[in-house]
Amino acid sequence: MVQYRELCGEEICRELFGGFIRHQNVTKCRRRVDGEWVIRDDPFVDDWTEEEYQLLVKCLKNTAAAGGFVYGAFYDGVLKGFTSVESALFGGEQRYLDLSCIHVSEDMRGKRIGRALFLAAKDWAAGHGGRKLYISAHSAVETQAFYRAMGCVEAEVYHQGHVEAEPYDCQLECAL
Repeated sequence: MVQYRELCGEEICRELFGGFIRHQNVTKCRRRVDGEWVIRDDPFVDDWTEEEYQLLVKCLKNTAAAGGFVYGAFYDGVLKGFTSVESALFGGEQRYLDLSCIHVSEDMRGKRIGRALFLAAKDWAAGHGGRKLYISAHSAVETQAFYRAMGCVEAEVYHQGHVEAEPYDCQLECAL
């Protein structure tokens, strides 16, 4: 049985991710070409290096320390999914809150963990003054299908920092 709970900064460390498998085989991606969204072959493997795990830990600790939301899914006491939402509103009247990450371990995908994490992020954001979640989303077709199933659409206003950091991501929003 999967258990869900908010994570505090003190428990966020590299060891927390010892049973988490980021691995994703990507074959097709959603890309904007000449103003239109298309599906393109773009095979690659997405995985995290040790340095990327260390950066993730630092970012999640910062999110928690700044009053944001860090929430985990545990199976047999092992972290198998997590999400985070930043605490600062942006986007003017859009009142976006940034869904800075959501990931499910490769061995637990397809078990509705991502859905539960996303809904928890939406609930938290709605309770903290947001009108919409903002998502700079991986362009893999599977990832895009998940976000579409969650009710996400293309963002009305793009966050330039996200666009510059991840130019192939799809900038999405979800009404709360």
